[in-house]
Amino acid sequence: MSQIIFIATVVITLAGLSYSFWRVFSYMKLLKPFPIKEIGKRISLTLKVAIGQTKIFKRPVIGGMHALVLWGFLIILVGTIEMFVDGIFGIEKSLSFLGIVYDIIFASGDVFALIIAVMVAIFLFRRIFMKIKRFSGEEMTHKAHVDAILALFLIFILMISLLGINVFYYAHSTKIGAEIHGIYPISSLIASLFANTDASTLYHLEKINWWLHIEVIFIFMNILPYSKHFHVFMSIPNVFLSRLTPLGKLDTMTSITDEVKSMMNPDTAFAEPEGELEELERFGIKDVEDTTWKNYMDSLACTQCGRCTSVCPANITGKKLSPRKIMIDLRHRMKEKAPNLLKEGKTFSDDKSLVNDYITTEELWACTTCNACAEECPININHPSVIMEMRRYLVMEESAAPAELNTVFQNIENNGAPWQVSFEDRMLWAENIIFNDKKIEVPIFADKVAEGKQPEYLFWVGSAGAIDDRYKKVMQEFVKILDYLKTDYAVLGVEESDSGDIARRGGNEMSYQMQALMNIEILDGYKVKKIITCDPHDYNTLKNEYPDLGGNYEIIHHSEFLNNALTSGKINIDKEIFAKDTFTYHDPCYLGRMNNEYSAPRNIITAINPKLVEMPRNKANALCCGAGGGQMFKEAEKGEKEIFIERIEEVVETKANIIVTSCPFCMTMMTDGIKYKNQDETMRNLDIAELISLSLKK
Repeated sequence: MSQIIFIATVVITLAGLSYSFWRVFSYMKLLKPFPIKEIGKRISLTLKVAIGQTKIFKRPVIGGMHALVLWGFLIILVGTIEMFVDGIFGIEKSLSFLGIVYDIIFASGDVFALIIAVMVAIFLFRRIFMKIKRFSGEEMTHKAHVDAILALFLIFILMISLLGINVFYYAHSTKIGAEIHGIYPISSLIASLFANTDASTLYHLEKINWWLHIEVIFIFMNILPYSKHFHVFMSIPNVFLSRLTPLGKLDTMTSITDEVKSMMNPDTAFAEPEGELEELERFGIKDVEDTTWKNYMDSLACTQCGRCTSVCPANITGKKLSPRKIMIDLRHRMKEKAPNLLKEGKTFSDDKSLVNDYITTEELWACTTCNACAEECPININHPSVIMEMRRYLVMEESAAPAELNTVFQNIENNGAPWQVSFEDRMLWAENIIFNDKKIEVPIFADKVAEGKQPEYLFWVGSAGAIDDRYKKVMQEFVKILDYLKTDYAVLGVEESDSGDIARRGGNEMSYQMQALMNIEILDGYKVKKIITCDPHDYNTLKNEYPDLGGNYEIIHHSEFLNNALTSGKINIDKEIFAKDTFTYHDPCYLGRMNNEYSAPRNIITAINPKLVEMPRNKANALCCGAGGGQMFKEAEKGEKEIFIERIEEVVETKANIIVTSCPFCMTMMTDGIKYKNQDETMRNLDIAELISLSLKK
């Protein structure tokens, strides 16, 4: 009878769970495809991030507690499998044939049951009695809090009942002199408290705990797909399906590429299309059916822990954007619309959409694309990729970009720069550069090629380097170093145009690709192989995004180039120049988080002066300056303060008198911050190139 009841319960449980997963898969079939490649890399990433819990250890204490819960569950899972086998076949300890392995697994499981029970009790206390900021937010409804408490309560019951099984099994077996399968370091101690209890009572207590444990598992399994704790099933697969490209890389819209190439080719620009016209696919994301099934899976896997939102610079400074809300809104909208799409097909409309009705444009335009949220997420959800697709929809379908960005788009298309300047002005920065009492003539690539020479490096100046008054000085100092090193280089001069990064992050994929393809044509025409740039935004675009359009080059950030020259002994530093100064370094998002370069700038700084004081948020956890994602060219959304002010306050706390940067946007924001905080007389902002140039032994 026990077997029959158990099997019937299993069938009902699996039927309910199968329906829940069938519903999810049917929703996913409505969505766009997501390619799965490089299985080996994915397995390695899963072992590192999902099983090893490497990202969650950024917060060592609470992260370690969560890691212990996961590892404990994985160990206890073996015991759960044994319970299924025992229940179906009416036997006990069916896996005991594993011998010493069985002993190790069950000893570990016994210890972990207690550990998890304690951890869960702490989590419940934090949830109920402590005001943890990241547990709150407009997206965190009462139901979400109830879900969290219910799930924790059920897990606590599971652990207590598991300990109950082990305690009464051990006590009963000891009482009747039966062989004990497995080792139970915790339960054997507790079992001694029941030495005077009769065998029948011990047996029935074991069975009560056994049935309680397995039935709670069955209930929990069927609750999970409808709660925020669906991540119990989805998080490990979600890590396996992570984006493998660098954080800073955006996917290229191939439909745009075909159109731009056609526009750039006079022979095909006005040609009549052959065959029947296909229905044009919507650009970007307006509603859930425009997302990929992986985007939807992200929303299901989201633990709603709030780590993403807690590091979002927009949210930190009081703006409406919450990366967690983006995922929650996607899941809620899918739940609302998908059933009707299944019934009525793609033509169904309820006159609502994900953009505007769920996620406001104010939220979308507040994003700096710093990727702090994606870096922080313990299961590798990439929130900015979804935000960027929504921006693409607003810009290319609705022409609804902020007015300031529309001006930037026009300037880029007309002038090859986000500012209203002519191409002829792009070389003004190179006039009157004096180094060691001689004037430096910056070589032009076209002139070198005309002379039959092929420079080793192209120095990509970038729009900011050519036009921004403050960063022109950095270009001049870097050129002095190139001259000092006798580097074989040249610049494109008036042939250089904006990389397209700002247009792309502003949602204008068309403008970006036009810029990129024109630049690639020029670069390939000159057979360029190596490119040095001081701008991390251009560095990221040229390195990670141009290859999608056929532009393949070796891209070097000037901090990497200078660090290599310094460590190889090609640069001699006068350490007395900055001996009395104290430095702090601001990590540019597009150099650090996006491309994992943290050591080169720090090596340079400490070689000049070891007095480097790190800000509390540094390296992968560094706070954005607030300029990325087109923010430097538009008014910030409403909030409690500007992001750059939040960052400069950290700088002031270090008591450093020099803040070092290696990005033109960061330099602008940090310089503005210094002025805002009235620190002009006590603090200055220098680029890595300026540090070295000023320290060179003449």
